[in-house]
Formats: sequence, C-alpha cells, structure tokens
Amino acid sequence: QVQLVESGGGLVQAGGSLRLSCTASGRTFGSVAMGWFRQAPGQDRDFAATINWSGLSTYYADSVKGRFTISRDNAKNTVYLQMNSLKPEDTAVYYCAARRTSAYSSKTNDYNYWGQGTQVTVSS
Repeated sequence: QVQLVESGGGLVQAGGSLRLSCTASGRTFGSVAMGWFRQAPGQDRDFAATINWSGLSTYYADSVKGRFTISRDNAKNTVYLQMNSLKPEDTAVYYCAARRTSAYSSKTNDYNYWGQGTQVTVSS
C-alpha cells in the first residue's frame, strides 16, 4: 500500500511559478513510476506529467511541455512538479499518482494510488 500526500498548491498570478511536492509512504517508492494529473471544475481529470522509477525518463502533456518539469528524489520518497509561466487555464486541483510498475504512463487508469489533491489557482 502506498499513501501519497501533495503540498505546495496556492494562488499565484499569471506568469508566476509554483512547485508541488508529493511525498509517498512505503518502501517501494524508488521502484515505481509517478504521475501528476489535474482536474478543473466540471472537467475530467487530465494528464500533466509522468516520470519513470529512476527519474531518467519523463513525458509531458502538450499543454504543459516547456513550462512544467517533473522530477523525483527517491531518497526522500518525493516527486516534484515545478510549474513556471503559469496561465489561468492551469487552474485546477493537482493530483499525484503512483503505479505499481516502473514504466511511466499518461493514462489515468494505469495508476493504482492517488493523493488527495492540492488546489492551484492562477489569476489573470
């Protein structure tokens, strides 16, 4: 069992930056892929970024590519999402997720564990 706790959300002006963190419990963190997803009000949960077990492979949604960076520190059981050049359309609840396997994925259904989410609001 893996428990995930996100932090770092908040209110920021357009063009600003935030860094989200997700800390996981359990000794298997270093062997599993992680992802960040987001859900705006009234919309489906969408993929944002994912990273494989080692941190050497990443993949991004087109909407965030070049602005967001996913990374991980396996010694700290933590995955990060650095978000730069934020836009009002980035406003959403951001969720951290973990897979039971080492390869990354952009598919919501491929993830087995989810955090409670953290709100990110970008004002214009």
